[in-house]
Amino acid sequence: MECSPCEGLYFFEFVSCSALVVTGVLLLMFSLNLHTRIPQINWNLTDLVNTGLSTFFFFIASVVLAALNHKTGAEIAAVIFGFLAMAVYAVNTYLAIKKWRMNGRQQNSRQTSDYIRARTESREVDHRPEIQRLDA
Repeated sequence: MECSPCEGLYFFEFVSCSALVVTGVLLLMFSLNLHTRIPQINWNLTDLVNTGLSTFFFFIASVVLAALNHKTGAEIAAVIFGFLAMAVYAVNTYLAIKKWRMNGRQQNSRQTSDYIRARTESREVDHRPEIQRLDA
C-alpha cells in the first residue's frame, strides 16, 4: 500500500508496541512476585504512571490516526482498537489511583500511630520503676 501521510500510523504503532512491552514487563514482574525483591521502587506509583501515560498516548495516537487515515479497513480497526485500549488503560488508571491513595493513607496512619506511641512512651518515664529520680 502506498502511504503518503504515514506519520499517524507510525506514531500509533510506536505507542501500541511501547505500551505492550512496558505493560508486559510489569505484568511479568507482578505475576512472578519479582517486585518484592526490589523494595526501593514504589510499584504502585510505577503502575499508576504506566497506565496514566498509556491512556494519554493511546488517546493522542488514536485521534491522530483517525484524522490522518486512508479509510482502509485495517486503519479503521486500529482506531477502534486504540480507543478501546485507551478505555481499558483509563479504568486501570482509576483503579491504580484508588490503590495508591489507599496505600498512602495506611502509611500515614501507621506513621501517626508510631508518633503517638512514641510520645506516650516518652511521657511515661515517671511511672517506670527502672528509672529512679536522682534527687530522691
